[in-house]
Amino acid sequence: MPNLRGSRAHEGLPISDASPISVSNKKRWSTLMPWLIALAVIAQLAFLGRLGNAKNATFFHSWPELFRTQHSSSGVKVAGVRNSGIRGLGGHRNSGVETCEEWLEREDTLVYSRDFNKDPIWILISGDKEDFKSCAVNCSFRSNWSRKADATFKLPKKSKAPRVHRSMESASYYEENNITQARRDGFEIVMTTSLSSDVPVGYFSWAEYDIMAPVIPKSEKALAAAFISNCMASNFRLEALMELEKENIKIDSYGRCHKNRDERVDKVEILKRYKFSLAFENSNEEDYVTEKFFQSLVAGSVPVVIGAPNIEDFAPSSDSYLHIKDLKDVRSIAEQMKYLAGNPDAYNRLLRWKQEGPTDTFKALVDMAAVHSSCRLCIHIATTIWEKEEKDSDAKKRPCKCNKGSETVYHLYVRERGRFEMDSIFLRSGNMTLKALEVAVLTHFKFRKHVPIWKPERPESLRGGDELKVHRIYPLGLTQRQALYTFKFKGDADLKNHIENNPCAKFEVIFV
Repeated sequence: MPNLRGSRAHEGLPISDASPISVSNKKRWSTLMPWLIALAVIAQLAFLGRLGNAKNATFFHSWPELFRTQHSSSGVKVAGVRNSGIRGLGGHRNSGVETCEEWLEREDTLVYSRDFNKDPIWILISGDKEDFKSCAVNCSFRSNWSRKADATFKLPKKSKAPRVHRSMESASYYEENNITQARRDGFEIVMTTSLSSDVPVGYFSWAEYDIMAPVIPKSEKALAAAFISNCMASNFRLEALMELEKENIKIDSYGRCHKNRDERVDKVEILKRYKFSLAFENSNEEDYVTEKFFQSLVAGSVPVVIGAPNIEDFAPSSDSYLHIKDLKDVRSIAEQMKYLAGNPDAYNRLLRWKQEGPTDTFKALVDMAAVHSSCRLCIHIATTIWEKEEKDSDAKKRPCKCNKGSETVYHLYVRERGRFEMDSIFLRSGNMTLKALEVAVLTHFKFRKHVPIWKPERPESLRGGDELKVHRIYPLGLTQRQALYTFKFKGDADLKNHIENNPCAKFEVIFV
């Protein structure tokens, strides 16, 4: 007979517990034990199945750690989403009560099959290899490799990778630079000077142009300087130059066209000595604004523009340039040039943006180039890859909202333009307004002590302090023309409708 007395004494229990009643209880537990074991096995299998669905993204060292990780917002990046640690409905990370925000962050999290930090975007090119390790996603440009490319600048017959068309030339001379034509030619990704292209490539950047360079006294007798070398332009720029001269505007022409001065000079240094610069493009095309305009701004020489009909979108202030829209404008522009040349106060008003700083709209435009266009291409491709995976997965089953009493908490995602990862923010149904969205975005990024992506690029005089200022918040996926100039929610009701019809809606923000 087993020594029950000895074994129970070892457990530290009273010896008197070994009684008939105890034996009866022992039999009852013996009957229930198989059921308890079965329940435990089922629970463990269910948990392992959940881990399998998550593709074993996280390793847990203990059951208590599992509980803490599943029921708290730890601030760990999961599948490109950064948990902010912000609470909105009174819950506390140590209270043991899971808030709507915590539940949504957990339930809405997606585990993507590809980590771009470990598996870079690969793009096939014709030239030398190039890597962008400082980009928001790792990306590599190679002339050949064995693996499948994510996009290609080449035209291989058997490649199924999306084709990229890139050019900074005017569509007036190269038809394939027209976005519609490029699509017809089979290019899925278009990169041109047009802000309506998938990834715009412009002539402007803080790094290339010292736009805030000080103005020096004007020393040349001629009112304006011109650098024009394409004498077969598709617009009327040469006719306009000659018409200005007929209106007694003295022009020093350094280019091959209508040349009267030596062209072998430092263009910007020469322009600094003239009151006006003839920034005449070779075509009048939307968004086609070249170095002619930006070098004039650097030099502190007021640009007289022929070219983009929307030149005001590229100007540092509304009164910083003169615009000749067609030949009949030449006479009135000539009169303005003469008046401004003879009235220093009036003339200096066109350059006061040099002291006061350019408009926020101008900053937002130039800030785009703080991220290299090749990096922006990789971000565009990576975003497309993940969005396709979301459509092909169980992403539609995400709740994206949570009821808390009479209110509903909506889960939204936001990222700064030029970055890749999306951050969580939340709006309540009782305050789903444009102002509330802006406050939520600012609160989140201030909590993170966020540094705008343009901070190292801008001239020091334009960097400002540590305060963040929102310029635009817009749905992810818009073109830069839409984001900067044309898109705007019609009101709070329009924003609410967008959020309700786009579960886990994604936004981009531009800080200035």
